[in-house]
Amino acid sequence: MKNQYDIPAMGFGTYGRTGEAGTAAMLVALETGYRHLDTAQDYGTEKEVGQAVRRSGLDRGEIFITTKIATGNLGAGALLPSLRQSLDNLQTDRPDLTLIHWPSPDNAVPLPVYIEQLAEAHALGLTGLIGVSNFTIAMLDQARTILGNLPIANNQVELNPLLQNKKLASYCVKNGISVTCYLPIARGILGDVPVIAEIAGRHGATPEQVALAFEFAKGYIAIPTSGQPERIRSNFLATKLVLSDDDIAAIEAIDRGQRVIDPAWGPDWD
Repeated sequence: MKNQYDIPAMGFGTYGRTGEAGTAAMLVALETGYRHLDTAQDYGTEKEVGQAVRRSGLDRGEIFITTKIATGNLGAGALLPSLRQSLDNLQTDRPDLTLIHWPSPDNAVPLPVYIEQLAEAHALGLTGLIGVSNFTIAMLDQARTILGNLPIANNQVELNPLLQNKKLASYCVKNGISVTCYLPIARGILGDVPVIAEIAGRHGATPEQVALAFEFAKGYIAIPTSGQPERIRSNFLATKLVLSDDDIAAIEAIDRGQRVIDPAWGPDWD
């Protein structure tokens, strides 16, 4: 399953997957069939991603790598050196997608400063695609104006059945921006939601598989993570689960706007 930018819909999140145990989890994911690894400068897992790709035996071109620029690297002249360091960590000549991880806290660095540097990184061939994370509609509008014909390929935001971010996601879909869901399985609490539990039981699936299948049905990308091989493999089976229109409608109705990642300096969702 891919979208208009050939980003594999089923990704493996690498937050918290540090050290040899982290690399081992990534190798399980790649052996299972995941072909998209999501990292970030702030995660401290870029080196583990590079090691996992190298040790997997897969060609680099078979694995889609996303990384994200930390807020401390958004200032004038800072983004490109930080991205070059990421390339060294990842042991690759460029990631497939580079995102701005968060808008600059309290707008300390004006948005044009880092969006223009991101465009420069693309022009220099330091990244395949560019995108953003945790951007609102107003921020996306501003960035698109700056970038002109260079597309924002992706906006990565918190999104799952309990926080469907409908207005923002609809804007992205309408404007050719793919959506990646972080916390796509809501940290494992979906089994306590009756609608999800009922659908899961009917399909012989886990609540997490239902959430992921819902996101795929909406055309989104999802990046669940786990350090447990059985959970990594179980989540991947969501790629085979097909929900009915009634299932999707039932899940759409349980949106609670229940946000988990909400720093005081972060933007409010639309």
